[in-house]
Amino acid sequence: MNSPNDPETLTICSAKGCHAAAVWVVAWNNPKLHTPDRRKTWLACDEHREHLSQFLAVRGFLKDVVTLEEWERRSAADG
Repeated sequence: MNSPNDPETLTICSAKGCHAAAVWVVAWNNPKLHTPDRRKTWLACDEHREHLSQFLAVRGFLKDVVTLEEWERRSAADG
């Protein structure tokens, strides 16, 4: 089993029980807990992107859904 800090683990879908490679970053923020600029992230495979996005959207937490590649580009540019 991979450790939480293993680079391979960091690219696996966040959906419970899924072990597929992540393709998407679902960025969110709970306004009761986080400052407005803070972004928490879940990773998603193609199959779970919509489910994870809807789960957060219903709660008013969803901020952005972008490809993992785009998220990494943004992070590098900010960084």
